[in-house]
Amino acid sequence: MEKKPKNSGKKRRICLMAYTLNNTQPVLCTLVADQPYFFMDEENIPSDEDTLGLEEFEHFEEDLALLKKKMEAYERLSKSYTAEPTRRMEEFMADAVNITEIGTSDFATIEMLEAAIRQSRMAETLLDFAKNHNVTVEFSKQVDGAQYDPSAKKILVHPGLGSEEQVLLGVRELRRHWQHRKGALIHPLTFHPDHAILVNRAQNADLSIAMVRAAWEMQLAGHKDAWNFIEQSAMADLGRAFAREAFVDFRSIANGKASAAAFETWFLSERCRHQDKHLIQAMLADQQGYVFTGETASRHISIELVTALGEQPFGKNYLAPFARMIMEDPIFIEVRDRSNANFLWFIKFERSFRETEQALQGGEGHIGESSFSDPANPFHSGLFKHESESRIVSLKTKIMVEDTTENGANIIHVRFGEGKNA
Repeated sequence: MEKKPKNSGKKRRICLMAYTLNNTQPVLCTLVADQPYFFMDEENIPSDEDTLGLEEFEHFEEDLALLKKKMEAYERLSKSYTAEPTRRMEEFMADAVNITEIGTSDFATIEMLEAAIRQSRMAETLLDFAKNHNVTVEFSKQVDGAQYDPSAKKILVHPGLGSEEQVLLGVRELRRHWQHRKGALIHPLTFHPDHAILVNRAQNADLSIAMVRAAWEMQLAGHKDAWNFIEQSAMADLGRAFAREAFVDFRSIANGKASAAAFETWFLSERCRHQDKHLIQAMLADQQGYVFTGETASRHISIELVTALGEQPFGKNYLAPFARMIMEDPIFIEVRDRSNANFLWFIKFERSFRETEQALQGGEGHIGESSFSDPANPFHSGLFKHESESRIVSLKTKIMVEDTTENGANIIHVRFGEGKNA
């Protein structure tokens, strides 16, 4: 028999722990004791037994003074601990106010915001274009930043943002309205999945280019706050690409060369991965919104949409010369993130399978061109190629096998016949 440990029958004590941070206990937890342990750096207080047992009391007054000092410290600590919850709550509320306040705006009215937007020539044209279509700019706390509402014909801007953010986000939504009126704001889910990725990227890239160009024109007009905000934000790479072309030749602003350089820089960044992730999540949530089932029609309309995106209120179209190249260049169309690529392949596979199933249930008897003829279709890659080339042969005859020998080799003849004399 194995001997049990001596302490096996004893109940284990629960270990209590506590901690302090600068003589405070900022976190309350059921696993932590309610009384923090406090250790002084001074030496330990002598016990009463030791004190009473001394024959000489030369250091009694010093020890008594030290004891009083420690008792006062304990009393101060207990008082601060009693008032600590109230003070912590006040600090918490102060931090909450600082966090929720996004910025300080200098624009008390919409007219002041519109006057700041008009400091850019392009932004002024976009604002007048919106006014001509009865679209108004308003302050609203119902949006996080800024949002264009086509049904209400309003551009909503949050009043708690900073001045520079309000101006740039206002320009972005004015550009989005421009896309809507020019037919370039078609929802990406209405395209073929491969083209939907490009369309979604191009739409968001064009909005960023509009903000960068507006900030640059405001700087040329003497108002540098918006451009300084661009240089210190996540859009600094786009600003550098735009400024590099604008410094070399000021005409590149009007002919679209500076915007095209910033457009390409947008695709070289990690913004593609984030936008692809959001779009693929929308595809997985609802895949019934596809309109262009054929890749040819989707490709043709995608080229027209990219061309429409490059149209400017004044100056040349900065995307028209590169529209067909954009549709083929891997920089613009390739899904470089492996996770996004896997989900996109799954979406295309499921879409092709659903179209094939609908075609067969409709009694067509063959697989339509819109499904298997699509090069992006997994069935077109050759993995299931034998499905379209195989043929089912019905054997209704008897099979007779003769075994002969010629030069030491066995030859099997298979004959097909229907009667006894076959």
